[in-house]
Amino acid sequence: MLFHSFAYFTFFPCVVALYFAIPPRHRWALLLAASYYFYAAWKPEYLLLIVASTLVDYLVGLGLGRHREAGARRWLLAASLILNLGLLGVFKYADFFGQSLAGLARALGGGWNVPALNLLLPVGISFYTFQTLSYTIDVYRGDREPERHLGRFALYVSFFPQLVAGPIERSTHLLPELRAERPFDLDRVLSGSSLFAWGLFKKLVIADRAAAFVDAVYADPERFQGPTIIVATYLFAFQIYADFSGYSDMAVGSARVMGIELMENFDRPYAARSITDFWRRWHISLSTWFRDYLYIPLGGNRVVPRRRLFNVLVVFVLSGLWHGASWTFVAWGAYHGVLFALTWALMRVSGEGPSRLGEDARRVLSAILGIPITFHLVVFGWLLFRARDLDHLGLLIHQLGVVSAPSVLDDLTSIGPAPAAALRVELVVLAASVVLLEAVEWLRRHRDELPRSAPLRALAVAGLLCWLVLAARQTHTPFLYFQF
Repeated sequence: MLFHSFAYFTFFPCVVALYFAIPPRHRWALLLAASYYFYAAWKPEYLLLIVASTLVDYLVGLGLGRHREAGARRWLLAASLILNLGLLGVFKYADFFGQSLAGLARALGGGWNVPALNLLLPVGISFYTFQTLSYTIDVYRGDREPERHLGRFALYVSFFPQLVAGPIERSTHLLPELRAERPFDLDRVLSGSSLFAWGLFKKLVIADRAAAFVDAVYADPERFQGPTIIVATYLFAFQIYADFSGYSDMAVGSARVMGIELMENFDRPYAARSITDFWRRWHISLSTWFRDYLYIPLGGNRVVPRRRLFNVLVVFVLSGLWHGASWTFVAWGAYHGVLFALTWALMRVSGEGPSRLGEDARRVLSAILGIPITFHLVVFGWLLFRARDLDHLGLLIHQLGVVSAPSVLDDLTSIGPAPAAALRVELVVLAASVVLLEAVEWLRRHRDELPRSAPLRALAVAGLLCWLVLAARQTHTPFLYFQF
């Protein structure tokens, strides 16, 4: 069930009405039933995977609460890791590693072949697997007590707003939110609905419109010259941000309507002043997950610089692999790992900036130089991310050097059966919407510094809704992060 579907616009108001109509002590049961229905609407049999993961980690948590001896606790943690990562490995990575090993064997002169399983990837498996693993690890570390209410724990794993594409919540935050008994609050309903509408704007007006151009160029790059591929890659940068942050906004907004607060997952990442700053702003729930459950256990910042470099590269390569079973994702992760390490080394050598400059001067300099440099480095990374495979990536990089007679505008307005004039209008609407996106995101970040005006806020929301109705694409694409 998609957030921007008629089914969800029917499903969600019914859930909210029942949620506030029944006694608070029974709300967990309603939300759990709604969450399982939400997921089963996609493929009912894969609901068994969520149930299996839930039961194992619930029992592991109880076992960790009973046993204090280190050996038993390690075995319990291992059981959780084996089941969860095993399911993820079979459904997401079995064919990738099998075919990669078979290709290596053929390259070395062997005849080894691995039959493909061709399993359909369960939607959201990477998200709910990491969410339930964080609970088990937290209990193992002693950071929280085991959750003894099976129903609430099952709801924590499967809470429908953030089930299939995050944010990846921690049990220390979400379980208390699900346990709290909050009355109906009109301000929260309006705030959540406004945030949902903002996410809908990002998805339907920007992401889906950009996808029409990006998909056409990347589907057949030999048709297009290098500047057109570059423009398509810039468009993809805004497509993936609007698509993924739009989903997160709709997830947070849906939960807020019911009085449940989810974590913020994006913080104007394209305004980052360095690669390290970018990863503090992009997909925050995943970045902090890898930091807390992989980078710090590997030694974090407490080790010698050479080992720290190794830790950074391991984290980013695995983060890239988390996004998809393809060497292009591994390359994208390694690319960001190298950039992250170089940024860290540069900051270490320079002492965060020339010592003779004051704090204000350094801040201005980092904005003037850091923001555009970081943005363009990130955009090049999206070229690796968007490529289908390494051969496709090689073709894209080759085409970057091709400059032919047609202009970029002519290239982009020849992508399909629609008239060139109509496609020019689409590009104008897309550009205006991106400007609006950046302006609103800036205002949201500085809202505490701006004068509060209810009429002005109502006018802004009304204007956004009008633009959403007028400019929303009639053809929609799936959320990009559903494939991860």
